[in-house]
Amino acid sequence: MDIDSRHTIDASRLIGCPKCDKVYKARIPGPGQHASCVRCGTKLISRRNLVGSSILALSIAVFVLVVSATFAPFLSIEAAGLSNKVSLLNVATSFRSGVLILVSVTMVFAILAIPAIRMALLIYVIAPLEFGLPPTRHARTAFRLADRLKPWAMAEVFSIGCAVALVKVSDIAQLEFGAAFWMFVAVSTLMILSDSYMCKWTIWQAIEDSQ
Repeated sequence: MDIDSRHTIDASRLIGCPKCDKVYKARIPGPGQHASCVRCGTKLISRRNLVGSSILALSIAVFVLVVSATFAPFLSIEAAGLSNKVSLLNVATSFRSGVLILVSVTMVFAILAIPAIRMALLIYVIAPLEFGLPPTRHARTAFRLADRLKPWAMAEVFSIGCAVALVKVSDIAQLEFGAAFWMFVAVSTLMILSDSYMCKWTIWQAIEDSQ
């Protein structure tokens, strides 16, 4: 939309398209509807019943699964009469020197720490709003950080990469996926669902209106 300089517009009621930067005066759509950018079609505002409760439940589920998957067996391998079971924590701590320690630390943060931190931040922000309580301290900062961590949470990329790699070595050894692998499959699915339900503008407005 074009903004007329003769009128003062509350900046908190404006919304910009994250893809093409077109600015609109935000209007709450009806139940089950959504508002999209007329220029590029990007979904800007969604309105679904119980969406906050859904995101909160999914965030809690992802957080619990990520923490559990850290310690549960990820893979068992058997070859030439020898067998071994490993967890993600074992893999992450197996390299303690040299360049590979950087790979280990990066893996831990990308597939374990960052998804867990991001879900914890969403729970911290959304839970009080859902229970009708005032926003938690630093809720804005927490939600902004959760949004910025999104591209770095690579649990789903890790799950797909492991599946492809392990299929390729299945001819030389007997492999069996452990509970942690299936937890990561569930994590990937739940994170996609959570992101599809989330309307950042609605959460920002909820934080502002509850102040």
